[in-house]
Amino acid sequence: MSKTDGEGSSSENVVWHSGEVSRTEREAMLGQRAGTVWFTGLSGSGKSTIAVEIERRLATAGRLCYRLDGDNLRHGLNGDLGFTESDRTENIRRTGEVCRLLVDAGVIVLASFVSPFRADRESVRDMHVAAGMPFLEVYVEVPIEVAEQRDPKGLYRKARAGEIRGFTGIDQPYESPDRPELVLPTASSSVEASAESVVELLRVQGLIGPA
Repeated sequence: MSKTDGEGSSSENVVWHSGEVSRTEREAMLGQRAGTVWFTGLSGSGKSTIAVEIERRLATAGRLCYRLDGDNLRHGLNGDLGFTESDRTENIRRTGEVCRLLVDAGVIVLASFVSPFRADRESVRDMHVAAGMPFLEVYVEVPIEVAEQRDPKGLYRKARAGEIRGFTGIDQPYESPDRPELVLPTASSSVEASAESVVELLRVQGLIGPA
């Protein structure tokens, strides 16, 4: 079944249906401003760990947030995608669309994805900008040597052994951000300090109020 009443496979005839409740009204109900915080960095950099700590802090403060994790989405929505360059691009495109829907619902989104390609991340930024939505890119920076030492999932070991192909940092490049809103050097900064830096960024950007 196509998206154009059976006459083709494109979605060019699909029309967006706006509701009666605006994002601004939903944000007012929640007492916050919605937006996406996009964590990017090598596997083992600490993206997910930091996002979990931020989620805990925001929830404790009564803020509605939702954490999107790369592995979690590959269990369902993106389960049909592999790790080729085109599949990685589609993975990030779909995730960006999910972020945009959640932001429209008034939610603060914490998205943790390796997202190695700069163009893919910029595409997600652009879709937020086009919708008038905040997008904060956080580069979770760590030397590859430190990430390999941590290797919480054993992925670097498998990549070095040739059991995994196209692994970011080993046989596929990682393109660091040109203009992230925040850089977290996790080789020298604790999870708690990194989380507080992100929460402070949310305050500065007006997504949440003062502490």
